[in-house]
Amino acid sequence: MTDLHALLVLQQHDTAADQLRHRRATLPERALVAGIEAELTRLRSELGAATTDHDRLAADQARLEGDVAVGEDKRRTLERRLASTSVPREAQAMSDEIDGLKARQSAMEDELLELMEALEPLDARLASGTDEEATLDERLAAARAALTQAEAGVDAELATVGAARVQAAAQLPAPLLERYERLRSKLGGVAVATLDGPRCTGCSLVLPLLELERVRAASPDTIVECEQCGRILVTH
Repeated sequence: MTDLHALLVLQQHDTAADQLRHRRATLPERALVAGIEAELTRLRSELGAATTDHDRLAADQARLEGDVAVGEDKRRTLERRLASTSVPREAQAMSDEIDGLKARQSAMEDELLELMEALEPLDARLASGTDEEATLDERLAAARAALTQAEAGVDAELATVGAARVQAAAQLPAPLLERYERLRSKLGGVAVATLDGPRCTGCSLVLPLLELERVRAASPDTIVECEQCGRILVTH
């Protein structure tokens, strides 16, 4: 095998490794994990906002219930005092205060009813959201396990290709290997190409006739490059 053919084999291993790394980065299992994570993030944000609203309304409810209880105690105390008084002016004052307390109590009870009505859908959403979150957590755990397994499969293939790459690189003279690595870094990972008829497989451009004749006439050990893209051409 000539150095150029060994170089082509090295390029094939590197291309295979690049494809495997791309496959690893774009595994459908990875997309599934990302989708579930995004769904969980959205749900938790929604539930966080619902919890904040719920806590605020629940605090208002507790405050109102306390005010109602205080007002109720005060009204009962006044009613007991009213029942035992014989002073008309005092009785009238207590009766007016009791009426005011009843009106205030009625307004607070209406407000409490509104709060409870507002809390009801929030309670239901938080309960259903907790179930949704548990289901998504289970799905995420399963998806992550599947992703780990898929990554392990690709990693095993990468290890095999990597070992073959080491063997192929060891057969090449250092100057040629260095030239190859420089071209790879400059040309998107593909430093070596072949001809497909008159077309360079690296850039997919058709070589001019004179260039094509020059490339085909070169000896198997001569390094020739595509004038269009600068890649090393292996033709024999």
